[in-house]
Amino acid sequence: MKIDWKRKLTSRKLWVALAGFVAGLIVLGNGSQETADKISGAILSGAAVVGYIVGEGLTDAANTGNKDEEE
Repeated sequence: MKIDWKRKLTSRKLWVALAGFVAGLIVLGNGSQETADKISGAILSGAAVVGYIVGEGLTDAANTGNKDEEE
């Protein structure tokens, strides 16, 4: 069974779950809610960047074959 890493890394559910888990650990370790919010926000911002980069890469890869036909 092959794992589709591109699909998994662009999953919003994965990133929200990860941010929630990390925030919970911070609060559990007596960290402040403000710190948990900031770190969760940073994780979700990073997820947006990863999703954009992977999406653009897939789009560029799909358009590579079409480039020769246009010229």
